[in-house]
Amino acid sequence: QLHLVESGGGLVQAGGSLRLSCAASGRSISRYYLGWFRQVPGQEREFVAAISWSGGRSFVADTVKGRFTFSKENAKNTAWLQMNNLKPEDTARYYCAAADALLESTMRFARNYHSWGQGTQVTVSS
Repeated sequence: QLHLVESGGGLVQAGGSLRLSCAASGRSISRYYLGWFRQVPGQEREFVAAISWSGGRSFVADTVKGRFTFSKENAKNTAWLQMNNLKPEDTARYYCAAADALLESTMRFARNYHSWGQGTQVTVSS
């Protein structure tokens, strides 16, 4: 069974950077698409980014395009979300998730992911 653990969240000023990690155990992440979602209390989980099995293709939401980068290293069974030029509206709990297969049209929907981490909080102060 795949187990995901996120880390790297924290408090940062607007314009700053954070690097979130998603460490996997139990199975190799080379078998999965991975995604990052974020959620603010009272709101639905929002798609942030996704990456293919090999890591060769990555996708980011328009809201973070040009600021966030998603990468993975299958040999380390770890993925990272590099977040630059953070804004207060990026404040949320960030979750890593895994899916068996995704299309570009389906990767934005949380229901298509079967394994989730517990999340890590990111707070951006203005």
